[in-house]
Order: sequence, then C-alpha cells, then structure tokens
Amino acid sequence: MTRPEAGAITTFIGTVREFTKGKRTISLEYQAYKPMAVKMLQTIGKEINEKWPDTVVAISHRVGHLQISDAAVVIAVSSPHRRAAYEANEYAIERIKQIVPIWKKEHWEDGESWIGDQLENVPYATGKPEIGDEST
Repeated sequence: MTRPEAGAITTFIGTVREFTKGKRTISLEYQAYKPMAVKMLQTIGKEINEKWPDTVVAISHRVGHLQISDAAVVIAVSSPHRRAAYEANEYAIERIKQIVPIWKKEHWEDGESWIGDQLENVPYATGKPEIGDEST
C-alpha cells in the first residue's frame, strides 16, 4: 500500500468477537460462493476508485472455521489524503456486507446457526446457505 503519492494508509481488521447481542460466541464459520465473491470484491475496488480517485484498495475475507480474535476481514486503503482513505475503507466494509456472497455460521455454547447474509437480515429456509458450487 505504500507508494510515493500516498499520504495516508488506513487499515481495518474485522475480528471474531466473543459476545454478540449478549450471547457468547465460541467460534464462527464463513462460507462463500468464491467466483462471485471475487468479482464483487473487484467491483468494490472499482467503485472506490471512481468515488475516490488515486486510491488503492486491498481486501481479503477469510472463509472456513475461525476462533475468537481471529481476523475475518482485512481492508487496506492508500490515498493521497487521509479523509479519502478513511471514507473508502468504511465504504469497503459496508459494501462487502451488502453485495459479497459470504455467509456466517455462529457457534455458541448452546448451539449453532447460520445467521443469514452479512447484514444478518435474510434467514435461510433450509437452515443453511445454498451455495451454487458446492466445491467452493
């Protein structure tokens, strides 16, 4: 992210937290429809470049089983100015939640459940996400 024209570099690291809405989380599991997830992450990068010219963005979101405090998502943005770097970084995480096909399963002390989409407002009729390509 370091480059001569960058006066600011922001990073965001989203980690697995222990308590959500008063309930103790033991671990999380993320699944993704990888071909579409990669396309959507690239789309977010393009959107950022259009909204904040001269920015560079890198995004990585993990899949699989994660423990408390593990990094789930990392976003870095470099820009000539700090405001654009901060704004673009926040924009990236919000867009990930809106458009990237990544699903989260929470494991608690007393059970587990697929939460739904990243915004946590779409429940699964079958109790789990339906991923287009089961090999991903």
